[in-house]
Amino acid sequence: MEVGWGQMLALSCAICWALAVILLQRSGESLPAFELNLFKHVLSLVLLIPTLAWTVGLALPDYPLGEICIALFSGFLGIGVADTWYLRALNLMGASRTGIIASVFSPFVVLLSVLFLGESLIGFQLLGFALVMAGVLLVTWRQSRTSADGANIRKGALLAIGGVFMMAVGIVMVKGILETRPFLWTVAIRLLGGIAGMVLYIALRRRWSEVWNQFRKPQPWLWIVSGSFLGGYLAMVLWLGGYMLIPASQASILNETANAWIVLFAWLMLGETIDVRKVTGLLLTFAGVATMLLV
Repeated sequence: MEVGWGQMLALSCAICWALAVILLQRSGESLPAFELNLFKHVLSLVLLIPTLAWTVGLALPDYPLGEICIALFSGFLGIGVADTWYLRALNLMGASRTGIIASVFSPFVVLLSVLFLGESLIGFQLLGFALVMAGVLLVTWRQSRTSADGANIRKGALLAIGGVFMMAVGIVMVKGILETRPFLWTVAIRLLGGIAGMVLYIALRRRWSEVWNQFRKPQPWLWIVSGSFLGGYLAMVLWLGGYMLIPASQASILNETANAWIVLFAWLMLGETIDVRKVTGLLLTFAGVATMLLV
């Protein structure tokens, strides 16, 4: 594979997201997952507004009402629900396990595309799905299933898998809109849907004072802002640049290297253990993703 600007942007996206995961785990030690997710996406929307003004303008393109509703609901599922569950999983079982489990995103997208978009699933993609799931099970399995740590890992794994599934549902829902409408505007509408869903949840549960008190407490704002900027805004822009310049299959494979960077950064920056089982699980997930994307 010849390395050009597209490849560099896709790899940079993977590194940015991996660093963001580490920073957001640090942030999640003091700021709960829901509040952290809300802040991350509000900051992303604030930064996206001048980006829209600079690139395509602030005049809303001509979207049919049905497409706007789909994009909003896609954001509610893929941003409001999925990201909150993912951040909670980070707190429960650490960055490296959560990052590896996130590899099920590609298989979920493929399966949902077969069911709802009429795409076909061939034998090698089924093999890839099996390899990814084997890697996830290897990373999350524990001999002592009665320990508190084991309980946290099981709960975190369910939240991570559920969150990634919601992300996949949100992407499949909005795929046709992404292909036919301005990309950045569709991203902005999805962000609005995710933020609106979280605000509605706060209103229905009457949690305004509780959420506000979390933000008023002393927080590691350097970690929070840095992680939100890297993961919520910059990684998205780099991801877009990679997909614009090189084939989607190449960009997807390079983006999936984020899981390896997460394991490495979690070891270097968080002191998480890296053992043969994690490395083997990581290799299995990589092999599964490569198998699915290279066919």
